[in-house]
Amino acid sequence: MSNYSPVFSQWGFPVELGQPLIIAGPCSAESREQLLLTANAIRSYPVHLFRAGIWMPRSHGETSAGIGNAALDWLQEVRQETGFKLAVEVATPQQLKKVLRADIDVLWIGARTTVNPFAVQELANALAGIDKPVLVKNPITPDLGIWFNAMERLQNKGVKKLGVILRGFVHRQPSKWRFEPEWELARKFRNEFPSLPYICDPSR
Repeated sequence: MSNYSPVFSQWGFPVELGQPLIIAGPCSAESREQLLLTANAIRSYPVHLFRAGIWMPRSHGETSAGIGNAALDWLQEVRQETGFKLAVEVATPQQLKKVLRADIDVLWIGARTTVNPFAVQELANALAGIDKPVLVKNPITPDLGIWFNAMERLQNKGVKKLGVILRGFVHRQPSKWRFEPEWELARKFRNEFPSLPYICDPSR
């Protein structure tokens, strides 16, 4: 009997049963030096996947929207130097094409995209026939219907390597957390999609 997670093994990650898939890296790719320094700093830890945001769907227009295409070249250097597999967020079919051309290993759909059924459908259409893991963050608002809808649109297009990222939800009430985890909502979601792997985003 294998001691490794069958789901993550299919994705190309030898994760032992009962252990988490660990994803690490900067929220935003800011420079070649930053990415290489960060990747080399975490090489000795049990990290399975190096992530970096290169197109940033910011809440405020004056905030940097990310480096963009240049960061894909930097990530290639990270892979060559460290051996890490790579993950990048995509929000549009155009971004997806660039990421696929760069042979990024794992894609994720961010919370601000998950909440938009039109954007999710465009990505689902573009992902049809693509055999790469796709991680879907919960929507920014605690709405199970929107979350269900996003997963179903992807499944209906034949996306098979699906995973879920719980990053928490925006709330109006003051909290010590940037995003409230809403564990009960997550449990209800898991009841509908029990076979999918779940990943917790612990960033505050």
